[in-house]
Amino acid sequence: MSLFPKTLRSLVALCLLALSHVAIAAALTPGMPYYFESFDPIQRPWEPGEGLNIEEVFKNYQFYEIVPDSDGKEITVHHYIQSRKAGSEQYRVMPDRSLQKK
Repeated sequence: MSLFPKTLRSLVALCLLALSHVAIAAALTPGMPYYFESFDPIQRPWEPGEGLNIEEVFKNYQFYEIVPDSDGKEITVHHYIQSRKAGSEQYRVMPDRSLQKK
């Protein structure tokens, strides 16, 4: 049995993993607010999930606004209930992409 198919599968898996990291980084442009239905800071590695467009945001009873800082090492999370800010928290984005509350 040839090692080529196994090596090729490993290479494809590695490329997909790298693309997922690029997609996450590209999805959260520094300084830009992004809106989400939920926020789970305990998730490891943390993934922002699928974002909401502005129409979906105002249809929701509650939503989260996430704003990455200029260097991408911290995020500010604003929690809204009935379109009123209910609280804010800041998190450091750790090297393993987990979040640490400031």
